Amino acid sequence: MTTITKTVYQLPYTEVKDYKMFINNEWVESASGKRLESVNPFTGKVWATAPAGEKEDIDLAVKAAKAAFETGEWSTYTGAQRGALLRRLGDLIAENAEHLAISEVVDNGKLIREMIGQTKSLPGWCYYFAGMADKIHGESIPVDVPNMINYTVREPLGVIGAIVPWNSPLLLTLWKLCPALAAGNTVVVKPSEVTPASLLELAKLIKEAGFPAGVVNFVTGFGQTAGEALSRHPDVRKIAFTGSTATGRLITKNSADHFARVTLELGGKSPNIIYEDADLSNAVNGVLAGVFAASGQTCMAGSRVLVHENIYDQFVEKLVARTSQIKLGNPLDMESEMGTVAFKGQYEKVLRYIKIAEDEGATLLHGGNHPAAPELKDGFFVEPTIFGDVTNDMRIAQEEVFGPVVVLIRFKDEAEAISIANDTEFGLAAAVWTKDVQRAHRMASKINAGTVWINNYRKVSYSSPFGGYKSSGIGRENGFNVMNEYTQVKSVWVDTGNIITDPFKIL
Repeated sequence: MTTITKTVYQLPYTEVKDYKMFINNEWVESASGKRLESVNPFTGKVWATAPAGEKEDIDLAVKAAKAAFETGEWSTYTGAQRGALLRRLGDLIAENAEHLAISEVVDNGKLIREMIGQTKSLPGWCYYFAGMADKIHGESIPVDVPNMINYTVREPLGVIGAIVPWNSPLLLTLWKLCPALAAGNTVVVKPSEVTPASLLELAKLIKEAGFPAGVVNFVTGFGQTAGEALSRHPDVRKIAFTGSTATGRLITKNSADHFARVTLELGGKSPNIIYEDADLSNAVNGVLAGVFAASGQTCMAGSRVLVHENIYDQFVEKLVARTSQIKLGNPLDMESEMGTVAFKGQYEKVLRYIKIAEDEGATLLHGGNHPAAPELKDGFFVEPTIFGDVTNDMRIAQEEVFGPVVVLIRFKDEAEAISIANDTEFGLAAAVWTKDVQRAHRMASKINAGTVWINNYRKVSYSSPFGGYKSSGIGRENGFNVMNEYTQVKSVWVDTGNIITDPFKIL
C-alpha cells in the first residue's frame, strides 16, 4: 500500500456558500429566484446553494454567447490570441488546483488524493488545445475544373452547449471547453444540479484569465428545465454531453429539431479480462483502480471482471483479500482509499442493484451494505461490493450501476471472452490482462470498445481520443482530431480566367 503523510484538507467556507450563475461575465441570480442545494455526501448536510436556472436563463446565456461569437471582441481574435487565453487559464488552474479539488470533493465525495492529482493535471488540457488554436487549417485541393483554385477552411460552429455530469465536473468540462474555445466557438455550460460548485469556482478563473464577455457562460439548474432548454435552443449549434445513455437519447432527439451536432459520451459496462498468465497482483490493483478508486462513479468503470476459469478461485481470493483492506473514510482525508457515492438518490440506486444481484442468484463475496463504522454513518457510503457466480445475462452484468460494485464472470477460452465482452449494449472501454503480446493485440482488435487498455486501467490523456461504440456514445473527445468535432468545413472556389459563355452549362 502507498504510504501517505496524513493530511486532512478543510473547506475554506464555514457557512453555507451561496453561489451565483456566470452569464456574460456577470454574476447573476436566476430569473425565477429559485435555488438548488449541494449536499456534502460525507456529512449529509447542505454546504452550498446555487441558482436553479431555467429556460429564461438559458436564453440569456445563449444570447450572450451568440453575440460574442458573431459581433463581439472574441469574433476578432486570432488563433494565437485564443491560445494565449487558454494558456493563462491553465496557469490559473495550476495556481488554484488545491482549492478546486476541495470544492469538487465536498460536492461529490471523490477522494482528495485523486482530485489533487487530477486538478494538477487539468492545465495540460488548456495547454494542449492552446497549441492547436493557431493550427486549424484547411487544404488546397487539385480539382478537375480548368482555371479554378479550390481550397477549404475550417470555421467554428458557433454556440456550443456543454452539459456535464456530477462525477467529474471539472475534468469533463475542460474536455469540452478547451477544444471548443481553441476553435473559436463560444460556450454555455450546464453543470449537474448535484455538483455546481467546482464549475462556478472555475468560472471565476475564466473571468480572471480575461476571456471576453459572453465567451463562456455557466447556467446552473436541473436537467429537466435548464438542460432541456439548452438542448432544444435553436441558436445552439452543438451539444457536447457526458452522462447516461437514456439522457443522451433525449438530447439527440431535442437537438435534431434544429440539426445541431452532438458529441455524446454515455454509459458503460466495461469488461476487465483476466487471463491465466496475467500478473494477478497487478490485475487485482487494476480492478480496484477501475471501480473502487472512484466509488464506481465513472463511465469507464471496469465493472464486469471476466476471469479465466483456471485461475478464478485464486483471483477471487486475492481480490476479496485486497478489497477488505480498503479504507473508507472522509474524502478530504488523504489516508482514505474510497469515498462516498455522490448523492442520496445514487446511493439508493446502488443498494437497489445489490438487492437485484442477490435476487438473481449472484454470490455476495464482499460488501453489499452501508459500512458499520460510526464515523461514516452520515455519509452516502456503500462498501466495496463483489459478486461472484455471475452470468452475463443477469441485470447486474448488463445494466450500469455507477457505484462500487463489481461482478465476476468465468470464461474458458479467448473466443468465449470476446463473446462475453461484446455481449452488451455498451462499448466504452475494456482491459486485457495477459503477458502474451499476440493475444493482447488480438483481443484489442476484436473487442467492441472505444478504448482498450492492456495490463492497466483508467488511463486517459488530452492527446488520446476517448469515446464509445454502440450505446456508449457518438463522436470522440480529446486528441488532435477532436478539432473536427468543433469546426465545419467551407469550400472556396476561385476562378482564375474562365469566361462564362453558356450560363446553362455547369461544366
